Amino acid sequence: MHKAARTLHKWLMLFLGLQFVIWSVTGTYMVFMHIDYIHGDSLISNPQTKINPDKLQYSLAKLLQTYPEAEQISVGKLMQQDVYRFSIPAINTTIITTQQVMLNAQTGERLSPLNQTAAIALAQYYYLGNESITKVSLLNDNPPFELSARHLPAWRINFDHFSAPSLYISADSGLVVGKRHAFWRLFDWMFRFHVMDYGDAEEIDNQLLFWIALFSTLATVSGLILVYFRVLRRTKNKRKSMLSKRKHSGVA
Repeated sequence: MHKAARTLHKWLMLFLGLQFVIWSVTGTYMVFMHIDYIHGDSLISNPQTKINPDKLQYSLAKLLQTYPEAEQISVGKLMQQDVYRFSIPAINTTIITTQQVMLNAQTGERLSPLNQTAAIALAQYYYLGNESITKVSLLNDNPPFELSARHLPAWRINFDHFSAPSLYISADSGLVVGKRHAFWRLFDWMFRFHVMDYGDAEEIDNQLLFWIALFSTLATVSGLILVYFRVLRRTKNKRKSMLSKRKHSGVA
């Protein structure tokens, strides 16, 4: 058993050693970085402003009269302005989807989709830093990995900071739908490596992870067997040898 455990442990650790190092490095990074900072909560302000119903001059009845197919109607803020947000059916080629619409709650004016000037104003309103904007782009398709396609169309606003922060503003709702920076992007890669997601970023329950976990268990068990033979049993044999010597010495 000793010889078999030694051979098994040696080859398994040779095979698993690199992944163990990856687990250690990625796990250390994910534990070290505060999760709220990774989420980008420190990048934007979250003003809590109350809505005065008396100021909603454009009534809900008028909204439904203009948009009879409106669903999921809500009242919110666009900076200091009261707005309605709702969704309506939209036909994209042969696929029926939904489109978000935003209206001025005082005049009924449609505010979506937001233009570049409005997107920049919103980004500067929410962003807590004082850095200047370096790049503004409208994303209609093929979003980067850090933004879900369900938020399209969206404005991406980059700021001049060492962490390369980016705010994503929905062109339809005016809401911040993404807060990303370099440490979040690194965290995302660390998480992928930690769960051995070397293929599809959406799939973490993969066969590779299962087999590595199984082999790791075997390596651990074989290592415990080696500990028994090399430490516990050797210590036990030494004690027996010492007792035997004492007995022989006493007899002499």
